[in-house]
Amino acid sequence: MPKTKTDRGAAARFKVTGSGRLRRRQQNRRHILEKKSPARKRRLAGEVEVSSGDAKKVRRMLGI
Repeated sequence: MPKTKTDRGAAARFKVTGSGRLRRRQQNRRHILEKKSPARKRRLAGEVEVSSGDAKKVRRMLGI
């Protein structure tokens, strides 16, 4: 059976930590930032862990 190819869109959006957990950026931080409050922008700044319901699908897309 051939190797599965990595989904390049998923590879750009997700990263695997050293302990094997999946991280992603939060949405709503790309553009139209003027109307968003500073507190909201700070809250959206960091990365968060991928939810357990989506982790299996993301791992399959990444070929892990």
